[in-house]
Amino acid sequence: MYQRTSLRTGRQFRSKRINYSSFSRSPRGAQRGGARGGRGGRFKPALDIAQFIEKSARGIDVKQVIIKHAFGDFNFSPELKRNLERRNYIQPTPIQDQAIPHILEGRDLVGLASTGTGKTGAFLLPLIEKIHKDRSQKVLIIAPTRELAEQINSEFRMFAYGMNIFSALCIGGMPTYKQLNALKMNPHVIIGTPGRLGDIADRKAIVFSSFNNVVVDEIDRMLDMGFIKPIGDILKSLNPKRQSLFFSATIPAPIRKLAQQFLNNFIMVEIQSGVTVHNINQKVIRTDNRIMKFDKLKEILTLREAEKVLIFNETKRGVDVLTRDLKDSGFRALCIHGDKHQRERQRFLTQFRENKVQILVATDVASRGLDIKDVTHVINYTVPETYDDYIHRIGRTGRSGSKGTAVTFIE
Repeated sequence: MYQRTSLRTGRQFRSKRINYSSFSRSPRGAQRGGARGGRGGRFKPALDIAQFIEKSARGIDVKQVIIKHAFGDFNFSPELKRNLERRNYIQPTPIQDQAIPHILEGRDLVGLASTGTGKTGAFLLPLIEKIHKDRSQKVLIIAPTRELAEQINSEFRMFAYGMNIFSALCIGGMPTYKQLNALKMNPHVIIGTPGRLGDIADRKAIVFSSFNNVVVDEIDRMLDMGFIKPIGDILKSLNPKRQSLFFSATIPAPIRKLAQQFLNNFIMVEIQSGVTVHNINQKVIRTDNRIMKFDKLKEILTLREAEKVLIFNETKRGVDVLTRDLKDSGFRALCIHGDKHQRERQRFLTQFRENKVQILVATDVASRGLDIKDVTHVINYTVPETYDDYIHRIGRTGRSGSKGTAVTFIE
């Protein structure tokens, strides 16, 4: 039976100034709720959030990563280099710097890096170059959520602009017939979620054996959502002579086993993986009841620096109720979760990205891979189940070297 470490009582608020405490282990290591089944029907270990809270304030020695290349050093075509210059991309991130040369060489690879460090570009750029040189190349990119798949597709289109390299997006919540029509155009790249890709394959509109490149992005999230068997079935159906790339922020033991099974002589590139980003100021608030909890949340949201806030709640109903309460209190808030129509989720994400609303409340559908600029605060209104969930949630702030704040509520 798994045990959940208890959390020590935090300091109370004083006046209008918010005082925070840090998580720490209870000396008794009290059990909380016993074994708990996670998403996908598997049991998850207890969460010791003390491992992450306030790391940036403890003087942790962060290993300096030396960037060895500029984008101009890679053997990219002039067209791709122009697209990078157009976006003012000069120096790669560490994961891009180390992964791109291996991918260009055709190596299978597992890329591990903290969220918000440019993993998407690390696999898109060399694969676009590969297609540009050889139009027989076909790429399948599998993502755990619709939002992440859409974001990958959007970045792909910007990187491949004017190169006559095309993609099709296959995700749930959108009309299947449009996706089937897009597939008839024989795109070079197909980006999708496991469920919709499986449905379309059943219709014979996708033949997995025709793909000689595959990317599985956020593969630990696939495990979390119970997608590992469908992913394994897809990998078994692909062209055996292929290049395979796994990318994530963390890689638990089942994923290592999957990599050993389906990747050929792969190289592992790991950049500060499995820990929270050092430029995120992590805090915790202890509350005695729901009323106090909501009052403290409102105090945070009225702070001048809380300009763009992403709030995570565990359940869809909890997200709806919290959003309604925030609106009733005069805040500009929207919400997304799995029961929302895809067009509505897209619209609300766009409004949040464009700063038309201050607050977005979400389940963990928003915790992986989404690149939303200038999120000042991530608030865990409910405690995440696992280390991985915590890492990915708070990774929505403090991106690309900026500073961010993560607050976790406990009752």
